[in-house]
Amino acid sequence: MTTAEMIKELCEQMNISVSELARRIGQTPQNFNKKLQRETVTLDELKAIADVLGVRFEQAFILLDGDEIKISNE
Repeated sequence: MTTAEMIKELCEQMNISVSELARRIGQTPQNFNKKLQRETVTLDELKAIADVLGVRFEQAFILLDGDEIKISNE
């Protein structure tokens, strides 16, 4: 699943349009849709999306020994 697909699925689950999400994170819907199409959404934007929707965002590398190098919006 691509980042854009994940964001669209999140919007569906949270009952919000992608355009409204864009506005809530301080972007125009047109600019944000272009980022989704190009798959150029930044890590900071992903954290902002999680913050405005009140959900947790995590991204991690999982090492072979089970250790994680994790980024989170918490």
